[in-house]
Amino acid sequence: MDVLSRPAEEFVNDGTVEELWAIKAVDHAEVHFNLLCSVDPRLLRLTPYDDEIYEQFRRMFPDMDVRVVNETVLKSSEGKTKWRAYMEKFNRLEDFSYGTLLRADAEEEFRPENAILVVRIQFWAIEVARNREGHNDIVRMKFRGRNVNRDVE
Repeated sequence: MDVLSRPAEEFVNDGTVEELWAIKAVDHAEVHFNLLCSVDPRLLRLTPYDDEIYEQFRRMFPDMDVRVVNETVLKSSEGKTKWRAYMEKFNRLEDFSYGTLLRADAEEEFRPENAILVVRIQFWAIEVARNREGHNDIVRMKFRGRNVNRDVE
């Protein structure tokens, strides 16, 4: 019997896989935040494609406020449609659709109540825009010397 023809009830999500994804997503968010605390964000390059990512982002989302991202607007039906068209332009990039945590408010540190689950290309687009437009500058001044690490209490 072909696996795809079997009843869906036979398949369950593996909790271990979900837990490993969550750990990886939090680790990525922490590393990114620590970079922002250590390096001038305007000089930071997240990918070799930052210029193209930013150009296309501002062409398709010219008025999007990246300082504070509105999750409701981001994930609305209209928002999803626009983002899907944007994502298609970058489907050649590795991990472009990987689940990633984005800080909702650029001026605040990474913590659960300031996190939005997005795909990696959305993270890149918004964070590259924040870096280039100066929205991440405050992070370095505000949190310098305070590396985020969930294992250190």
